Formats: sequence, structure tokens, C-alpha cells
Amino acid sequence: MSASLPADTGDARVAWLESALESLYRVSRVLSRTLELRETLAEVLRVLDEECGFNRALVTLTEPDGEAMALSALHGVDAPCSPDLRWRAGEGVIGLVLQRGRAQVLERLADDPRYLAQRGLFDGEAPFIGVPIRVGHETLGVLALQPPSVARDRLEDDAHLAEMVANLIGQTVRLALQVRQERRDIAEERDTLRRTVRNRYGFDNVVGHTAKMKQVFEQVRQVAKWNTTVLVRGETGTGKELIAQAIHYNSPRAAGPFVKLNCAALPENLLESELFGHEKGAFTGALTQRKGRFEMADAGTLFLDEIGEISASFQAKLLRVLQEGELERVGGARTLKVDVRVIAATNRDLETEVEAGKFREDLYYRLNVMPIMLPPLRERVEDIPEIARHLVDKIAGVQGRPLSITDSALRVLLHHAWPGNVRELENCIERAAVMSEDGAIDRDLILISGIEERVTPLRGGGAVDLDDPDLDERERVIAALEQAGWVQAKAARLLNMTPRQIAYRIQTLNIKVRQI
Repeated sequence: MSASLPADTGDARVAWLESALESLYRVSRVLSRTLELRETLAEVLRVLDEECGFNRALVTLTEPDGEAMALSALHGVDAPCSPDLRWRAGEGVIGLVLQRGRAQVLERLADDPRYLAQRGLFDGEAPFIGVPIRVGHETLGVLALQPPSVARDRLEDDAHLAEMVANLIGQTVRLALQVRQERRDIAEERDTLRRTVRNRYGFDNVVGHTAKMKQVFEQVRQVAKWNTTVLVRGETGTGKELIAQAIHYNSPRAAGPFVKLNCAALPENLLESELFGHEKGAFTGALTQRKGRFEMADAGTLFLDEIGEISASFQAKLLRVLQEGELERVGGARTLKVDVRVIAATNRDLETEVEAGKFREDLYYRLNVMPIMLPPLRERVEDIPEIARHLVDKIAGVQGRPLSITDSALRVLLHHAWPGNVRELENCIERAAVMSEDGAIDRDLILISGIEERVTPLRGGGAVDLDDPDLDERERVIAALEQAGWVQAKAARLLNMTPRQIAYRIQTLNIKVRQI
């Protein structure tokens, strides 16, 4: 019998080693399958029971403060795996593993005074192994295992196996926590970007308090709620794209893409490929398949600027997409469904174009479901000071320095005709800002930027009141010169001055005399 004992012992150890290797292999496969920690850890504990007989087991993971652990996986116990079950550092045998950062191996669990029998998780009469789940010097939790009572003679080997499994778990836990944190960071960045976009493209970014602009804002608020096709109309530079962005980012489609295309910027053959996409080999240079703007805008909004510039043949192709929500890529035969809200814009008189046969009537009615007319800047001059200050703040952000604009500069801006609308105004202010050494934009810098100084009635009709207390001396002299057709002697009489006095004023006030 004594001769057979070593053989029996050797056979048992070989069997244990085979089970240990198989368990490590299976555990590694489980851990590489997914980063859903609760499901993964529960599966790991089940594998350890099947291969090595650890019939009761649990995993705890530390909470953010590192002072306590919560239950993450439980096996072999007829109780729910509740994350409300916690251990503080030093609490019970499991808490002691966290506190000391090293394994605790007991031949009989109940022999340790720290055994928390009332929790009913482990058998006090059986052995116990608790090992820290670590990555480097950081303890992330505890793996607690209970082998059967008959396995007391191999506790050291079981503890060594448990440490190897805990190391594998630690790498997975660290990766899962990193991925979880990255997801939080991405979600937070996404939410921040959404707030930024809404602020940048919201109603507050479209400045104006005149009656015409209030009507525009009300139309935008109402139409943003629905998927209605919108046609934004107005002169170049009135801010049609801003209105389209405000509609999109205040609509139920705000989380979807906002895709834009200037229809006047491309010839017809390229326009079709840009909007509908193309298949590989559809034409020379089509080396790969490419999605068009309609597909890119799926579940979002497509902004078609300068829609009045497209040809009659392309109008028919566009009409089908608007009516059916279907398209084929260039060179393709497969019909694609798209869910896109279309906002179009034009500075053309489409009604005249329809009468002349240059624009399809059915396409016009398809686009003109909800027309929004933007007034030119000259029809809302009362908004110019507010718009100018808004643009100054915007340019200050780009230049990274504080900027300000003086009242005298604003008065010059108020009396310009602004044929280029808000875009011309922005260019003017940006040129003046570039020339400003100290960040202050005054009258002289505005004049240097190319604006001609005038003093005219804001709404036309009648002469400027030369006794208006809001006029400074320079403006009063210019107003008189304008009313006198820039004849200095006549302007002097309007101001009760002598020709010599007005000539002196023109010189000292640095007024540029115009020849008419």
C-alpha cells in the first residue's frame, strides 16, 4: 500500500493540473469574449466550479473611492447577486484581503473570527481562499473561492490557481473600466458638442428684434417641430444658412446629421454624383463606391443652397427623391430609401422662373411648402447695432482678444446701404478689427475698411434734422453737406456758418469732401 500511495498521489496531481490548465484556458476565452463584466465574471465562476470544484465563489470590485467593494458576481449561493452587498476595507475575511492586498487561505473558514456567518454566502466548515484582483500595485477587488472539504490537502495549489485567475480578471476589469470611462468621456463630449452646436446655431445666433425678424423667428420655431420642407428666400448674405441650421438644431432631427450643398458650385454631372452618390466604375475616376449627400443626411437634414441654379433635367431627378424618398446611385441599379428633411434656399424669383419655363412648377410647389422670407439688412437697420456687437464678439473669439466698437462707428454703419447684407457687414467689421491695435473699433477704422461716411435718414424720406441732439458735430456737418449737394457755401448757410467756418470744420474734423 505504501508503494502505491505515491502513484495515487501522482495521478491525482496530474488530474488536478489538467483541470487547472483547462480552467485557465476556458477562463481566458470567457474573459476575451465581452467586456460586460457581470455576465463575464459569473461565467468565470461557473467554469471554476465545473473544472476545479469551487462550488461557492464570488467577485467583488472596488468602488471609485477605493474604501469599499461591491458584489459583482456570485456563484453557488441561492441568493441574488445584489450590488448593494458591500465590504469595507478590513470588514470580514474578504475585506481583510482588500485591506492587506494579499491572499487569505483558511482550512476552515469558521476558525477565523472575522467570518461573517450572518451573510450566508459561504460554508463555515469548508476551506476558504480569498485573493486580491490586482493590476500593478492597485487592488481592484477580491476573488473569493470555497473548495470542497476533501480538498484541504491541495489548498496551496488551489490558492496559486486562484491568483492566476485573479490576474486574468484584473486585466479584463482594468480594460472594461477604461472602456467605460472612455464611453463616459465620449458621451460627455457629445453632450457638450450638442449644447455648443445648439448655442451656435440656435435662435439666439440669428440676431434681430425688428417686426420682420420676429415674424421669421416665429416661423422658424413653428416649422422646426415638423418634417415639413422649407424654402428659405432672400438676398445673398442675409443668413439663409443660419436659418436652416436653426431649424435643424431645434428640431427632433437635431441628433442626426446636418448636410449642406451649394447647388451653384458644381456642374450638373458632378452635382448628381454629389447628391446621389456613385458606384465603383460608374465613370472615369470613380475608383470606389461613394455615398451621396442624401444618404449622408439620412435621419437628418439636407440643406440645398442656391436651388434655383439647377438645370431643368436635374430638377426632374431631384423631384423624384423629394416625392418618393428613393434614389439610385450613379451607375447603380439598386433603389435606396432615405429619410431626409430638405431645406432649400434661393435668392432668385422662382415665380418668374416658373412662368418663363426655367423652373419646374411641380418642383416649385414641392419645395415651397413652408416659405420663409429673410428681409435685407437695409430694411431692418434698427438691428444693425445689435448685429454689429454680436459680430464683434464672434471675431473677438476668433482673434483671442477683447474687442469693442464705439458709438461713432455704429452710427457710420447705420447709414450705409449694405448691398451685401450681413455678410458685407461682417467683412467690414473683421477688416476694421484686423487694423485695430488696441481692440477698439472706431469710426476711422470703419471708414478705412471701405465704408463711405454718410448721414441719411434711417428710413428714407425727408432730410436729416440738423438740430437733432443725437448728432455729433462731425455728423451734423456731413448731413448739411449731403443736403447741400456737397456745395460748401450752401451747407454753411444751413448751419448758420460762414464759408470759412465750414471749411475749417471740414479740415479739423477730417471730412472727405465728395465731388458730385
